[in-house]
Amino acid sequence: MTPLARIPLEGGGSILVEGSAALAGPVQAGRIGEAVQNFPVTLQKALEPITQAARATLDQLRKAGPDEIAVEFGIDLAVEVGAVITKSQAACHLTVTMTWKHDAP
Repeated sequence: MTPLARIPLEGGGSILVEGSAALAGPVQAGRIGEAVQNFPVTLQKALEPITQAARATLDQLRKAGPDEIAVEFGIDLAVEVGAVITKSQAACHLTVTMTWKHDAP
């Protein structure tokens, strides 16, 4: 069976997502509720550090003066620790696109 994780929402309710294989384990018949891991915080709370990282990244990149900035990074929701920026090899992976629409004087 695919392991599941329940992530609470601040406004009430929750979402149920597929968990990693690390969450998998034996479950007694008829006890499917015990197979669902509970996320330690709300989705909004887990994403706060990611929001701060995005703001810091954009603040720094704006110093180059582009007209548009796009930053892309992956987020992994880990039951044990909350939200984590996923890594590529040994470092965090960010894809940055900056666009200048006007000619510099």
